[in-house]
Amino acid sequence: MGDRLAQYGDVNDWFLPQESIPGVNFNGHTSYILAEAESSRGGEYKWGHYMLTMADCRRRIQLEFFLGTIRARRESLRKIDLLIKQLEQFRTALRAEANLIHQYEAKPKSKSGKTKSSHDASERTKGTRK
Repeated sequence: MGDRLAQYGDVNDWFLPQESIPGVNFNGHTSYILAEAESSRGGEYKWGHYMLTMADCRRRIQLEFFLGTIRARRESLRKIDLLIKQLEQFRTALRAEANLIHQYEAKPKSKSGKTKSSHDASERTKGTRK
């Protein structure tokens, strides 16, 4: 096999593992992303290993990006482009929701534990209930 570039990332850092990837403990981290791209040796070797592994505490997925045929290269490039596009959209939504949750939690609370605005709303509707 050709040279292999592997990048492992967790929440805190990125590094290049010095040992072979299968069976590596990754310092006890249970959430990680591992990107492996084997060298094609200048385009000469098209049967390389191109794998993206994403894991959290309980789940792990592996996505293979085969480059051995013209069609496979086209499909693999479409797959990674779509994945990146979806991840960017997901990141935007996640940041927006995290911000809304942060803003909600930062609102002053009344004695009942409700936020002031939700408490005021319940006071306004008391007279309309039967």
